Amino acid sequence: MDSEEQAPDLRAVWEPARLQHITILIAYALTEPDSPLCPEAKQFAQNAALAWIRDHPFPLGVHYLSAMECGLRLPVFLYCLKALEDLLAPAEFRLILEAIYLHAWWIERRLSLYSSLGNHTVAESLGLVFAGLVFQKTPEGQKWLERGFRLLEQEAYHQILNDGGPIEQSLHYHRFVLDLFWLAVDFLERNTAAYDCRRIRERLELGEDFCSTFTNGGRLAAPSIGDSDGGFAVAPGVFVACSRPHLNPQPATGPYSCSSYCRIFPDSGYSVIRSKSGAIFTFDHGPLGMPPLYNHGHADALSITLSKNGQQLVVDPGTYRYSGSATWRRYFKGTRAHNTVTIDGQDQATQETSFIWSRPYEARLLEYQKQADDLLLIADHTGYLRLSEPVRHRRSILFFDHNSFIIKDAFSGGGIHEFELNYHLHPKAWAKQWPDSPDEGWWQIATPDGQSILIRLMGADDFQLRFAQDSSPLGWYSAGYGLREKSSLLSCTKKGAPDEVFFITVISTELNTPASYKLDRMVANI
Repeated sequence: MDSEEQAPDLRAVWEPARLQHITILIAYALTEPDSPLCPEAKQFAQNAALAWIRDHPFPLGVHYLSAMECGLRLPVFLYCLKALEDLLAPAEFRLILEAIYLHAWWIERRLSLYSSLGNHTVAESLGLVFAGLVFQKTPEGQKWLERGFRLLEQEAYHQILNDGGPIEQSLHYHRFVLDLFWLAVDFLERNTAAYDCRRIRERLELGEDFCSTFTNGGRLAAPSIGDSDGGFAVAPGVFVACSRPHLNPQPATGPYSCSSYCRIFPDSGYSVIRSKSGAIFTFDHGPLGMPPLYNHGHADALSITLSKNGQQLVVDPGTYRYSGSATWRRYFKGTRAHNTVTIDGQDQATQETSFIWSRPYEARLLEYQKQADDLLLIADHTGYLRLSEPVRHRRSILFFDHNSFIIKDAFSGGGIHEFELNYHLHPKAWAKQWPDSPDEGWWQIATPDGQSILIRLMGADDFQLRFAQDSSPLGWYSAGYGLREKSSLLSCTKKGAPDEVFFITVISTELNTPASYKLDRMVANI
């Protein structure tokens, strides 16, 4: 696997060519005009922009392969024209203006449409809007502006589902797309009255409400569900001013009511439960990704994650890389890398290429019940019905006592199969057997700052702590694109007929365990 990783990854070339470091310099110069470093920041931004355009003449080289990359560069060029106008010589101003024109001309001819509609389309449409307003007095500019706006309006209702969730089944790309939309809306509303952005805004507010449920309004606590390339719409640490201050994210603490501790998103297929102790539990019962290719989805049906007071404990291991390492790409997209059950070592769908899935599963939330302070969610998926001896996986989640969960995995079907249950831990979290309970089999999972949960697999003697090895991808974690590190997982494997195999996991988000008699009674009810 190590030799495989020596293969190049085009993203390492593309990312710097988004020129977002120039945006950071310009943002600094505009917000700190009295700083002694302001002239130096502006001069560096000017030199960097002009050098890039001269060194990469249109349309030669890898930087013009992707219309999306062109779309992300266009705002930077416009920022240069506006913020550096007093520094640019006429020939330099014209050079940047020409780059804007050529980028838009190219994007219009290479738009991501039809089966490739996705976050690329939004970035490209953003580029057309920026260039269209620059050249709005020309027929081409008017055409770019109209095309870009209509695509943005269309994609706001395509990519942001009715519950505010992402059609691409990626929380990172959802944040990325929302920020692209906000950038376009802000630019349009500041520069023209010809386009009404209210319908787009309504959709964006749904998306923001969805995101705030996972993050308590923050940016860094969301689980890494689906693909992530670590990209930014504007630049790292720079966001559109209009995008979120008017929203009221759901607070981390507050009145303990049904609406505050559980939210179900039926279209995107997620349920989010909050415990009194500050834990956030996510349950994925949504589709594989955006049809027909499902590019950025992972085979994570019925997977869960759990954080506590902002610290990740049971995690989605992330993405790592898109290209240059097929083994790692297959692992991080695959079912074993998620907190669910893998059957016969196979993914829940078939990986055809790095970005294409076939034989997608259907995941369904079958039941939602609330009785007093208890909450029951039941879902299943069809991913293993494609086996020669088909199996259906059903997972029930019971939340009780304000802080505890029971997760029951049951199966139906024929034949004899191998069932592997994994719970992946954050690299900073450690696990040890918990002695302070009358019942054996409890593990404590804790972070260095003292956030802890307890977890037990009932009726299983082989619920083992496993550590990542150099010889296998299992147990590795990716904190960001191109990064990976060793971690650990709690795992159990059983073999048998589907109707005879089951797993019952108990999680307490506080350092006390539910009484055995109560657990037996609760398990009997799910």
